[in-house]
This record gives sequence, structure tokens and C-alpha cells, in this order.
Amino acid sequence: MAHKRTIGRFISQTWNSKPISIPRIGSPSLNRLRMSSTATAVASEAETAAAQKSYQIVQDAGNFDEIQAKRPDFDHSKPIEVTKSPNPNWEYGQGVPDNGASLVQKHREIDPYASDRPMINNYRLLISGIAPRPVGFLSTVNSKGEKNLSPFSYFQVIDHDPPMFIVGFSSRPGRVKDTYRNLRETGECVINTVSENMIEAVNASSIDAPYGVSEWDVSGLHEAPSRTVKPSRVAESVFNIEGKVVDIKEFTDHQRPGMSLAATVLIKATRFWVKEGTANEDYSHIDLEKLRPVGQLGGLSYGRITSTFEHPRKKWSDEVPKSEILAKLDAGKPEK
Repeated sequence: MAHKRTIGRFISQTWNSKPISIPRIGSPSLNRLRMSSTATAVASEAETAAAQKSYQIVQDAGNFDEIQAKRPDFDHSKPIEVTKSPNPNWEYGQGVPDNGASLVQKHREIDPYASDRPMINNYRLLISGIAPRPVGFLSTVNSKGEKNLSPFSYFQVIDHDPPMFIVGFSSRPGRVKDTYRNLRETGECVINTVSENMIEAVNASSIDAPYGVSEWDVSGLHEAPSRTVKPSRVAESVFNIEGKVVDIKEFTDHQRPGMSLAATVLIKATRFWVKEGTANEDYSHIDLEKLRPVGQLGGLSYGRITSTFEHPRKKWSDEVPKSEILAKLDAGKPEK
């Protein structure tokens, strides 16, 4: 199957305090935004070259093949163990039961916008400190029907009623990400989950291949038809979510010479697809053993789930009689 390429790589998000709200898909103002120069403008070659010098998001792996060859093999058969919670005897008001060890070290204050702090330091700090993060594997098409498949590390589900997702696009040298351009042009995508057995193929789709080369062909992943949107689903994924853009926020006041805009995109689900045999009878719960999700960590690292523990949520009215501290708090609460 022939495809044309729109470049896709793992991305990072640039933070800014004054986002600009964009109207809904289909509105005249959003249609004008799709045509606006801010979304599609390409910086001058000189500005882009200058920006590229300080933009080192992709980490040099060095002699990675040598290093990996010395590591243990990946155990595909390793079961997911369920253990007790870390402190099953914890009581209300106890805090962290480590005899104050977690309070010994002080915190260092950091200004992310300090003139002497490189952007790359914020990137590395955020991806190592906010972890694990789910991989958002997005399939999109542009207005010409050209296909794109790209993984994103700044992605999350943010609501279930309605089902909503958010994807972050970072500022980068030159023009904006093609996935972002596609979302603006067509307002459609498919979000695909990433399991352990898919990670090499998913990572391959982030390569900086020449324009015109398809990520579908590079990865070897297979397309499956969608119902409510034009982009294809990834057939190998356990869970696919078709979705449409409902809002876009561009961080225009944080744009720098030679760099594209940073933005976030809000996506509303329009259809779910779950592989048969991976969920319960009413398709309300996916079996973790079947999903085998992969999470992104800091640097080059990914994580898998090999152990879980459970914590039920409790009701105040049930717990007050069991706890002296809750009883005191309950007795001292203000009258309604």
C-alpha cells in the first residue's frame, strides 16, 4: 500500500502561562485559524539553523547495541504479580511512615524561564520527574488524504463523560509537527494503545525518515478501517479510540525566532474499538495481562508493569467510627 509521509517523532511540550483558546471545529474562526500563517509558517533558514543548535531533544544513544547486548533478555512470559500495598497498616494522619526520612533532604527552587537555564534542562527534568507517561500513538491524515502515524509522550485521557483526551505539541525548529497540521486541517485522529510487543515498531515510526516515506511502511504495522473518522486504526493495538478535535490552544506569546508554536489539542472520542478476548463480557474493563501497556520514563527508558497493588476508595461516614483523628476532625467541622 502506497502512502505519503508526514514527519512524526516523539515530542516534548513547551509550557507557557497564557494559552489562546481556539473555537470548535467547524466554526468560521477555527476555519480561519486553519488557514492562518501562524499554524503553517516556516521560519527562515537562518533562524531555523540558529534554533537547531540549542535544540537537542533526541538523546545520543552512543554504542547502544553494545550496551543492550550485555543486558538480560526481555521476559515476555513474566506474569503481573499482585502484592500488598506498600504500607497496609497505615493510619489516618500518619503521613509517610518512614521515620521522617523523606523530609531530610530540602527542595531546590528552579525558575524554568531563567535566562541561564537551557530549554533542554526543562525537557529532561519533566520527562524524568513526571513518569511513567502513557504513549499516545496517533494516526492522522491531512486534507489530501496523506497518512501519518506518530507516537507522543505528552498525552493523557482527561475525562470519561464525555471521553476526552489531550495531546501536547512542543515548539521545535522550523515548522509545526505534521500531526498537528493534520489535526488542524481535518480535525480527526485515531488514538492507539501501545503494548510491549509493539514497542519496536512504535519507536521505528518516530524516525526522521525523508518526506514521502510512510511510517506505516517503516513500522510494518497494519491498518484497520475506522467508523467515524478517516484515519486508520492500528490493527495490532488492543484499544483504539477514534476522535475529533474540539479545541486547540496555541502558546503564541512563547514563540521564539526559528521555532514553531507550542500547542495543545483537546480531542473528544467518537468510537471505541477493543480486541475480542482482552476485556470482560460487557467491555467495561480491559485485562492488564492482555493490554501489557508500556510507559515512557526519563531519557531513553521505557517501563512495563510487572507488579500491582490495590487501594479501595473509602467513605468518610464509614471511616470516622474507626479513626480517632477522623472523629476529632468530624466533630470540629463547621456547621452547614
